[in-house]
Amino acid sequence: MAKIRHIKIENFRAIKSFEWWPNPGVNCLIGPGDVGKSTVINAIDLCLGPRRTKEFADSDFHKLNTEEPILIEITVSDLADTLKNFDKYDLFLRGYNPEEKKIEDEPGANLEPALTIVLTVGSDLDPQWSLFSERATAAGAERALAWGDRVLLAGTRIDAANNFHLSWRKGSVLDRLSDEKPDTAEKIAEAKRAAREAFSGIADDQLDETLEKVEEIAEALGVSLAIELQALLNAHSISLSGGTIAVHDANGVPLSRLGLGSTRLLVAGLLNEAQDGSDLVLVDELEHGLEPHRIIRFLGVLGAKKEDSSKQAFFTSHSPIVLRELNADQLFVLASGHDGHKALSAAVDEHSQGAVRSQPEAFLAKRVLVCEGASEVGLIRGLELDRTSNGKKSLFGSGLSLINAGGCSRLYERSPTLQALGYECASFRDDDVQPDPDQEELFEVFGGTVFKWQAGQKIEAAIVHGLPATQLLPFVELAVKLHGEELTDQHLKGNSAGALSVATFRADPDGTGISPDNRTQLADACSGKSNPWFKTIGAMESLSESIIAPALDDCDDAFKQVIIEIQAWATDG
Repeated sequence: MAKIRHIKIENFRAIKSFEWWPNPGVNCLIGPGDVGKSTVINAIDLCLGPRRTKEFADSDFHKLNTEEPILIEITVSDLADTLKNFDKYDLFLRGYNPEEKKIEDEPGANLEPALTIVLTVGSDLDPQWSLFSERATAAGAERALAWGDRVLLAGTRIDAANNFHLSWRKGSVLDRLSDEKPDTAEKIAEAKRAAREAFSGIADDQLDETLEKVEEIAEALGVSLAIELQALLNAHSISLSGGTIAVHDANGVPLSRLGLGSTRLLVAGLLNEAQDGSDLVLVDELEHGLEPHRIIRFLGVLGAKKEDSSKQAFFTSHSPIVLRELNADQLFVLASGHDGHKALSAAVDEHSQGAVRSQPEAFLAKRVLVCEGASEVGLIRGLELDRTSNGKKSLFGSGLSLINAGGCSRLYERSPTLQALGYECASFRDDDVQPDPDQEELFEVFGGTVFKWQAGQKIEAAIVHGLPATQLLPFVELAVKLHGEELTDQHLKGNSAGALSVATFRADPDGTGISPDNRTQLADACSGKSNPWFKTIGAMESLSESIIAPALDDCDDAFKQVIIEIQAWATDG
């Protein structure tokens, strides 16, 4: 069946301009929120959907600019015979070159016959659907798709309102599932009459006062009533038409009352078996209403795992599960820039698939901070907790994603893929061990920002030397809480030749007697290879939220500056 080969959108909702040559199979749009992913899905639905009209508003125009018309232009090929009928569409048939991904205005050898459908909306808000070709425009010819042909092109949209597809209506999945068509006209008429007779007289007792008032008013106005009034059903007003017959369970409950996820999954399964109609599927927020295991099943039913699937699917998603299940070449990052929107294939290099599988959350964010290890991740998470509890701008709400690189040597392993796709990237590392200098230089050349502690410092030393003296006792007490007093005391004594202990800090709560050398000994004690105090995400998160963030204004300037710069970068200042 017909496949979308080219999409062009102008001045529609979140999108000023956009062009895309999608895959013939699965196309999953990803990226940060509010970039316009749903706009693309809605544009396809509006342009190809079998509708004669649609209400538009000023808010459908990009930035409310009604001076420039909305344009949605979709070119399809792999056409059914009726769509290649020269008697109907001769001037409008075009050619698609699959090798070069190019549209020729006339059909030709080695070109797939194609049609370009255009939806335009001007300031009068009146939508116009038409076919387009350059030679038809030159000849002054105008034409729209015949209604039956529009139905052939229309896709199936699977969303929150799936009742349509769970009843026998023209164009529903059930209607397309088999050749069996219910002959309902006569039976529906009989059902209306039976309902009227069954209702007869039931409401008289409940509505007798109202009926008497009607009689009185009618008499006063000189309206002649032949007989005593009754409250009866008006058979002509009983709405029994398309969609009247729906699938119910054994207890008579319609399947449309199933949960959202279940109805979506069921409609997808029915679509998989449908005998005719378009193989185009549209799903906005694919994961909506589905648990992880059913997301995987949903993707399978829609043909995402089949290389030879006849379906062409357009999804949007914010789910890491979806990203892990799809191939990188099925994913497209929707990016917005000064030159408009672009859909960038996630398959930009040989590392793309590994990056998507290992760090899917990064592909759903606006900017990515690659952390050397769990400690750096925990530090940022603790800062976030403090910020949100104090009404400051959220780091994660600003579009930040954290990657735990798992060591300095792997710090820039995934960065080239993310940078090639336009993500803002930064790294956050210690300075006691150095990464590959060529990798870090290339990272910075492509716009990456490097955050690191002072020369030779690792994170524990940076924190211990950066904290104000009054926070050294709380620092030690948190270690006692997390690891017990005996282990904490053992580490302190072992790294200071017995000069430091838990008691030392308790006896000096203001930290006035703690020398720079003592701080170095404390840093060594908390970062030893055997049971380090704050090497896990949870432990460092607690330290960051309860001690570092509240005391940040009083911290050492060099330490404080690193924290301030990271937060400013993550929140656009």
